[in-house]
Amino acid sequence: MKTLFNNIISSIAIIFMVAMFLSCNNNTQKVQDFLADQNLPIGVAENINHVYSDSSITTSKLSTPLLLDFSNRKDHPYTEFPNGLKVISFDQNGDSITISSKYGISYSKTQVTEIRNQVLIENHRQRIKLKTNQLFWDQKTHFFYTEKEFTLTTLNDTISGIGFESNENLTNWNMRSTKGNIYVKKFQ
Repeated sequence: MKTLFNNIISSIAIIFMVAMFLSCNNNTQKVQDFLADQNLPIGVAENINHVYSDSSITTSKLSTPLLLDFSNRKDHPYTEFPNGLKVISFDQNGDSITISSKYGISYSKTQVTEIRNQVLIENHRQRIKLKTNQLFWDQKTHFFYTEKEFTLTTLNDTISGIGFESNENLTNWNMRSTKGNIYVKKFQ
């Protein structure tokens, strides 16, 4: 009798476990929709060091302490860098541009990244530095722009103002509301 009772309990337990196993299914789209509805990222990564390369040549490096992937958003998918980011971009000659800030958010559909809080962009070869508190980086047009206060430092000049536009390597500027000392070369 005891053996029969143990067999019945074991059979019931096995049937219950099989039923639970077969009833579990994860529809990936349902999980993504749930995460989007709850305003949760689809992915979280810590201490990222990502190297981009083209034909075995390093073109850029991205490092960030925390990356939140919200690519599950239907209208405006984005990637957030809530603890800051640092991007080093290399050209064909090996010269580099460094972009760093305390916060960033990159929208994949528009390819525009907003960088905020202690933004610093450095062209190492030209020795040019741009400091501001907010900057937009259009990766399609390879352009930086801000409507906030900025300070641009070159070998000879320090220029401050409100409103700045430039190409990605900080060699072609358009500045508004400027002030500062500018070195002018005398032509003969």
